[in-house]
Amino acid sequence: MASEKVSDYILRRLRDWGIDHVFAYAGDGINGLLAAWGRAGDSPKFVQARHEEMAAFQAVGYAKFSGRVGVCAATSGPGAIHLLNGLYDAKLDHVPVVAIVGQTNRSAMGGSYQQEVDLASLYKDVASDFCEVLNVPEQLPNLIDRAIRTAYARRSVTAVIVPADVQELDYTPPEHAFKMVPSSIGVGQYAPVPADADLERAAEVLNAGEKVAVLVGQGARGARAEVERLADVLGAGVAKALLGKDVLPDDLPWVTGAIGLLGTRPSYELMRGCDTLLMIGSSFPYTQFMPELDQARAVQIDIDPHMIGLRYPFEVNLVGDARETLQRLLPRLHRKESRGWREKVEKDVARWWEVMRRRAAVDADPLNPEYVVHALDGRLPENAIVTADSGSAANWYARHLRLRGRMRGSLSGTLATMGPGVPYAIGAKFAHPDRPAIALVGDGAMQMNGMMELVTAAKYRHEWSDPRLVVAVLNNGDLNQVTWEMRAMSGAPQFEESQAIPDLPYADIARNIGLDGVRVEKPEHVEQAWDRALAADGPFVIDFRTDPAVPPIPPHAELDQIEAAASAVLRGDSDTPAILKQGIKAKVQEFLPGTRHRRDRSGAGPDDSAGR
Repeated sequence: MASEKVSDYILRRLRDWGIDHVFAYAGDGINGLLAAWGRAGDSPKFVQARHEEMAAFQAVGYAKFSGRVGVCAATSGPGAIHLLNGLYDAKLDHVPVVAIVGQTNRSAMGGSYQQEVDLASLYKDVASDFCEVLNVPEQLPNLIDRAIRTAYARRSVTAVIVPADVQELDYTPPEHAFKMVPSSIGVGQYAPVPADADLERAAEVLNAGEKVAVLVGQGARGARAEVERLADVLGAGVAKALLGKDVLPDDLPWVTGAIGLLGTRPSYELMRGCDTLLMIGSSFPYTQFMPELDQARAVQIDIDPHMIGLRYPFEVNLVGDARETLQRLLPRLHRKESRGWREKVEKDVARWWEVMRRRAAVDADPLNPEYVVHALDGRLPENAIVTADSGSAANWYARHLRLRGRMRGSLSGTLATMGPGVPYAIGAKFAHPDRPAIALVGDGAMQMNGMMELVTAAKYRHEWSDPRLVVAVLNNGDLNQVTWEMRAMSGAPQFEESQAIPDLPYADIARNIGLDGVRVEKPEHVEQAWDRALAADGPFVIDFRTDPAVPPIPPHAELDQIEAAASAVLRGDSDTPAILKQGIKAKVQEFLPGTRHRRDRSGAGPDDSAGR
């Protein structure tokens, strides 16, 4: 019987931890591991991305939607370097991901050898919680165990660097001896809770408030029922950081939706009007969208002491698991009998969704991107997983999609990198092969890397029990978010050399690699395109030709920003007439009276969705 090699043992230990997928790309720096995969019958499954960055993004998507650690692997040198952007996405969004990377032979280290990169130094920031080099077999299983355990415990990135020659060594376990480190599997379930005295102080602050605002992030995902009870007791409105969009259903009348530059007007008004703030499981960074610093008394709940006390002058900081902490806090809270604040919040929310319906109904040339995403809202399958790429697509995801029930959604929250929309969706399909996934991406992100991941989707489509993976491309020929940021923040006109991108036939490309797709250029074809894609028996690409002149007006848009956009127009922006036309048409929807003679494209009357 052949001896077990280090590479064999690494894969065996991953299996022992319940790791069933590794998102990766081959290279000679991990040849030993690739051979071991062959001997192991492809267990855990080697999921072949088209690029190492995409493998990392797929691991992040898998981890975000499964709640389990994501694992990615790459060769030495360029492969390890390519992983970095996806790994930083995981680090900044607090997602558990383990990277296993190759390295040149130990005998070549220090010799300026081919693909020799100082990976320990390169990875010391992105994998700052745990990054180690495997030099001798006896370091196993400890390095694998600690990498996985630390990724779970710190909700972060860890890395194990394995030189190519070490992969080929016979495995010998650590002995019961000096300077040997045995190890074991498992994290153990735990849920830290604050001290009773801190809970009492927090209750005093919340009970004293008359206008309570709650801001939840992804750290509150396991506390949906408790947050709903708390909001009822306190008569509060609840805003959501984008990473927490699926924490609470958007059809609750007191959920104000996203907060921030991509957020909603009700969330903006909630923060402007509150006298008390409770932030749960979020590190939302934009202080300017929170109450004035002397306006509100504030309480924060977060499981990570390192993230406590950030963003606002909190009066009470509770370190603990959101669900366990709220369960201990709720009995200490007094029900607020006055419901005037809650009624205002609900009125603002109902008004906002009516504005969104109206903005989606505004004509554009050829398609209004708000209408494209708004048309998906009511069609979302009850178990859908939605991903959005960075850029203007994130605006419409944040504002027009109401996630409800079991629906899940995510994007690159803190790094806000381009490109994860499609690989996130692929990772989600491996996490939940029985659920449909929908990726909303701009044409810039699609050209950057989404198109080639269609090849990955084509390769693995038959392994998903529900084969639906819909990629919706908002194709406007412009790097639109940056264009609008230039206009609004700098008063600069569109710089076509940097902003204009080619118009590609995305649906044709999909069909050429064995998928299906359709190009949509008329408003009357939008809904049937969604219906066709959601009924498809495999991955489907919709190429929506959208109007770049539809402005992603921020919820707090004031005169100075409108003037900055006007300044860009006066300086010769190539899209001047369309900007003026679309900007006026979009903004005016927020100020229209409660009735409207024209019916929208769905046939709904003016008050059908006003939330009466």
